[in-house]
Order: sequence, then structure tokens, then C-alpha cells
Amino acid sequence: MNKKSLLSNFYIAMEAVIANKVRSLLTALGIIFGVAAVIAMLAIGNGAQSEILEQIELVGVNNIIVQPMVEQVEQSLGEEEEDANKFSPGLKLLDVESIKKSIPGIKKMSPEILLETYIIKNGIRRSSKLVGVEPSYFEVANFELYEGKMFSEKQLEKGAPVCIIGKAIQSKFFARENPIGKKIKVGSQWLEVIGVLKERYISEKAISNLGIRDYNMDVYTPIQTVLIRYINRDLVTGSGLKKNFGTSFRFGGRGGFSITTTTTSDDDKPSNYHQIDRLVVQVSESEKLSPTADVMARMLERRHYGVVDFEISIPELLLKQQQRTQNIFNIVLAAIAAISLLVGGIGIMNIMLASVLERIKEIGLRLSIGAKKNDIIMQFLFEAVVISVTGGIVGVILGVGLAYAVSSLADFPTQISFMSILISFGVAATVGLIFGITPAKRAAEQDPITSLRHE
Repeated sequence: MNKKSLLSNFYIAMEAVIANKVRSLLTALGIIFGVAAVIAMLAIGNGAQSEILEQIELVGVNNIIVQPMVEQVEQSLGEEEEDANKFSPGLKLLDVESIKKSIPGIKKMSPEILLETYIIKNGIRRSSKLVGVEPSYFEVANFELYEGKMFSEKQLEKGAPVCIIGKAIQSKFFARENPIGKKIKVGSQWLEVIGVLKERYISEKAISNLGIRDYNMDVYTPIQTVLIRYINRDLVTGSGLKKNFGTSFRFGGRGGFSITTTTTSDDDKPSNYHQIDRLVVQVSESEKLSPTADVMARMLERRHYGVVDFEISIPELLLKQQQRTQNIFNIVLAAIAAISLLVGGIGIMNIMLASVLERIKEIGLRLSIGAKKNDIIMQFLFEAVVISVTGGIVGVILGVGLAYAVSSLADFPTQISFMSILISFGVAATVGLIFGITPAKRAAEQDPITSLRHE
């Protein structure tokens, strides 16, 4: 069959499709919705996968998180006096050193002290969080500097009044000036800005699921700076907590310090006696996450005299389990969409078979004036492929629109991939070709004389 004959059969097929617009549209509906379903469902699945990967990046890879729990007030109900009077020194920097020396396979450790405070500059006051950290914090949490520099060894050792601010702090307080080298009042102390972190977008869902905060509004300072210039909760005594006294040691700007003791009622919550508020331990291999967490739990319990005033979590394992669940969900979505395409292909075959019966006289006329069986086959195959390809194009547009609608109206992340569009469109064309073969063969097998007599 030459090129001229193929073009001729294609034009005849296009005329038949255009002449029967309603029938062609009804035939293509299955393909349209099938392709749209494939693109929209895969976009939803890809969006969920992307969100999980972003959350893994937020919590860091191979990280174990240790968070203190403030000891709850307990009443003795027939227990031994010794057990009832147990007192824990809380989570301390000494615990960090002990874990680092005793447990193998640890890559990095990042202790943190978190203080609720406020920032003042040029008459503007805003609540914020001051985070005492070590340089390893920025590596473990995947933070990058936008400008400036990290803390030096001298600044870390002496607890220098320096800080690194989040991008939102720069936008709020240094909108028209370079913050590097400038000072900002954080709580009762003036800190010199030596660096600005790159902005990180954190969704509300990630904040609620992972228990993290908006890091862009935080101020970071060396952990020794917090201990020397703000507060060191390690100096709080056990007897003070037992009597519901909160003791704060605050160091003045000239080397002196003051001790403030406040009395609380029995109904008040006990004071936080932990020296550090969070510890992130990064291990070298994922397989060591659970064993390392178990060993850490037993070690900390011994160091805290049997009091479990901490909790250990492995967010990456939880997220990977969620990722496996999402993969299964994506497979189910793809299977449902594939069934839609299959149903669309069957619809094409049924309508085309009915079309053959309607057009028997036309087929007989073409055969009687010299058309070959291959010409009839190509005509009906072209009709099926044109309908399926046109339906595929409309389905792609509809699927992309649905994905954007879900993203904007349902506040659910979607991610459209070029591969999903290519696959769905290719499947649509293939479906039209495969399911158009049977009607095309039936049309070509018609007897010309019988067909011309058909009423």
C-alpha cells in the first residue's frame, strides 16, 4: 500500500468521523475519562510522594530524635518510698558526651536548647524562638547559609553574643539593609548577626505531622551562649523541683549573675529541669537506627536513675512506612485508571462494530469500484485511532485541569509528570489501534454484492 493510498484512506476516515460528531464523541468518552483519570491520579500520587520526600529532608536522613518529658507529679499508692522519691537530673550535655563515647556507628550529634523569647529592633517587637545549637545542627537538619558565616571555634567556646537568623527574620527586621554585622536584641541580650539561613518552605501538614516549627522565624546562637548569657537549667536542684520551686540562673552582661526563685502552686505544671530540649543523633546506616535507639533508651534510663523522662522517635522510619503505603495506593490508583482505559477501548470496539453494520452499503460500494480489503481495514483502523487520539488529547487537557483543581480547591499537593502524560496518551492510541482491528477486519470481509443489496 503506497503513501497516496494511505492518505486517501485517512481522509475518508476523517470525513466519517466529522460526519458523525455525536457518535464519535460518545465513542471517545471512555478514552477521555480514562486518560484524565490516569493523569490526575498519578499527579495526586506523585504529589503525596514528593511531600513525603520533603518531610524526610526536613527531619534529616538516618536521624534519631530524643526529646525530654517534664516529670509529672505522681502520688504514691502503696509503692516503696525509695521508688516514689526517684529523681532524674534530666537530659543534659553530659548525656550527649556519654552517648557519643559509648555507642558506635554515630555520625553526628546535635543538642539543642529552645527558648521562647522576643526580638526587638527599631521599636518593633515580635515573638520568636532562640535556639542554642552546635555547628552540627545545620548539617543534620540540612540547612544552608544564604549569606554570612558559621560560628567559629572561639565563639563556640566562649559563648560569644553572636547569632544566625532565619530568612523571615531578615525580611522583617532587615528589609532594606544587610544584616551581617548588625545587632539585634533577643530577649535581654544584644546579639551580633553573622549569618542568614536560606529560606525553607514548610507546609502546615508537615508542621503538624512531624511536630516541627517554622525555622525561618528562629534565631540560632551557640549553645554555650544560651547557657552563659540566658539560662542553664542544669543548675536547678532536685529538692527545688520537689517543692515546686522554679529556680533560674541568669547571667548578667558583665560576668555577674542573679538567681531568681519563684514559688508555684500544686496545681501548676512542674518546671522544665532538662538542660537541653532536644537531641538529634545521626547514625551512619539506616539499618542501625532501631538498634541504636534501643541502646540509647537503656543508657539514658540508667543515667536518669530509672526515671523515663524522655522519648525517642525515628521519624524517617515512620515516613518510609507512610511512603510504602503511598506506593500501594499509587498502584491501586493506576490500576483503576488502566481499567478505565480498557473500558474505553471496549467502547470503541462496540461502537465501531455497530458502525460497520450501519455502513455495509458504503463498504460494498467502495469494494465494487476497486477498493481493496486492505483499504477498508485501514479506513476503519484510522477512524478508531483518530477517535482514540483525539480523546487522548482532550483527556490530557482534562486530567491536567483536574490535577490543578484538586491542588487549589482541596489544598492537596499534586505533581504532573511528563511521563504520565506520555504513557496515558500512548496507551490511548494503542487502545484505539488494538480495539479497532476486529471491526476493521469485519468490514473488509463483507461481500460487495450482498452489501450493495443491503437495506
